Amino acid sequence: MTRLSAAFAQGRPALITFVTGGDPSPSATGAILDALVAGGADVIELGMPFTDPMADGPAIQAANLRSLAAGTTTADLLNIAATFRARHPSIPVILMGYANPMLRRGPEWFANAAQQAGVDGVICVDVPPEEDDALGPTLRVAGIAPIRLATPTTDAMRLPVVLAGAAGFVYYVSVAGITGLHQAQQSSIEEAVRRLKAATNLPVAVGFGVRTPDQAAAIARVADGVVVGSAIVEIVARHGTAAAGPVRAYIETLSTAIHAVAKELT
Repeated sequence: MTRLSAAFAQGRPALITFVTGGDPSPSATGAILDALVAGGADVIELGMPFTDPMADGPAIQAANLRSLAAGTTTADLLNIAATFRARHPSIPVILMGYANPMLRRGPEWFANAAQQAGVDGVICVDVPPEEDDALGPTLRVAGIAPIRLATPTTDAMRLPVVLAGAAGFVYYVSVAGITGLHQAQQSSIEEAVRRLKAATNLPVAVGFGVRTPDQAAAIARVADGVVVGSAIVEIVARHGTAAAGPVRAYIETLSTAIHAVAKELT
């Protein structure tokens, strides 16, 4: 069993948390990641800062700029992942970002470096599944899950293409748009999760727009995972190098809500 599969095999939905690596600085990121784990996060998404994060809303755009202004490099991100892995051997780490930082040295270099850093999965936002050969084969050889995104506009004809070669889990982007600004209606989320589960045996996690414990609980009733990102990034923006405590407190509220749903359903 891989770390990712174990995270979804705990008898309850997984809490998947995102932060931008290097925000507010590379040296401060480790304490924030530790706070996520201490608060109850099951999976960590570590965002790779990029100058043009076209899928992200204002909060994560600003986090990317803060990280880059702090001098964060791809080497820093890999070091953050590697030192996290040494401290937390069982918590999955996913690198999430855009093709340029992942491919500029070649897919083999990136896949090997990610493997050595203990990375479990990769979400590359701007490489569509039709172009899987740009990165997917090298990730699979390295034992790293290429995690695919499905959206409200992924129709029945395209869904098999999205799912082909996917691993780890399917990330359902619940709104058509950028991160952090809106949340989809619960009824549309429930229908989308049913459709995805009918098409794949992979766990289905839902993100974009999830902020409150009540929202997390509602998604946990129907999905295998709940993804929270922008709300955490906003806490980091407010507190900077002192963000670890507030981040942990916030994650605890989400984790408590998800655990409560699991008890209801058993």
